[in-house]
Amino acid sequence: MADASFEEIAAALYSGPPGEFVAARKARADEAGGELASRILALRKPSIAAWVVNVFAHERAAQLGEALRLAGELREAQDDLDAAALAKLGRERRVLTRRLAEMAADVAGSRGERITPATLDAVQSSISAAFFDTAAAGAVASGRLIRALEPSGTAEDVRDSVAGDIPDVDSMAEQPPDELQQRRERREADRRVVASERELAVAEKKLAARAKALRALQAKVEELSETESELEAELARVRDEAAHVERDIAPATAEHAAAVEQVDAARSAAADARAAREAL
Repeated sequence: MADASFEEIAAALYSGPPGEFVAARKARADEAGGELASRILALRKPSIAAWVVNVFAHERAAQLGEALRLAGELREAQDDLDAAALAKLGRERRVLTRRLAEMAADVAGSRGERITPATLDAVQSSISAAFFDTAAAGAVASGRLIRALEPSGTAEDVRDSVAGDIPDVDSMAEQPPDELQQRRERREADRRVVASERELAVAEKKLAARAKALRALQAKVEELSETESELEAELARVRDEAAHVERDIAPATAEHAAAVEQVDAARSAAADARAAREAL
């Protein structure tokens, strides 16, 4: 396999038996010769946790690739989720990464290696890192991990944990591009539905408030209309009473004038009587 690339040779070495790594590395370097041999001899022996991940990537490539594609879609979708949905997603992600880690441990254990709880945790940590970061996903899928990854690791940490170049996960995908595009379009359609439903909820809330205000105004109009009718009836009654009063003014005025004349006549008569008495 002298025509194999450095990455292919590294992947084969890193998924081989850990106890035979040094001897296998030397043998592959001798086969390659030249500058490639120097690069092969410079390969560091992977940790047991990294080896478990590499074996899983080698023997369960399709299964791991599907999980990593799902992780990529979840990363894209989580920007549209609320706090409760994000919390649920986090729980489901932890369950999935634990299940994958246990599967990887089973595959590696079938080769005769003892997988300790600490190693299993490190394997899960590496898979979790792949779920959170595309570069880490490429590192895990490459099958060339040197040491376990941490979800909080930097880009430099990821780079230093891989032998050779880190592949692009999307370029490794076996999923047909049109199907991937369909998923993205469905996800975008889902985003639009969620956005439109939110807008609808806001519009319905505003409509309910406007309807309540309208009902209050309509009730006020009815109340004012009733008051107007009552006032108009009272005004008609007052006008009718005023008309009657106006009709009574002329006779009352005449009677008042006659009474004045009578008073004046009585006063004159009284004056005459007093004068006659005094004349006696």
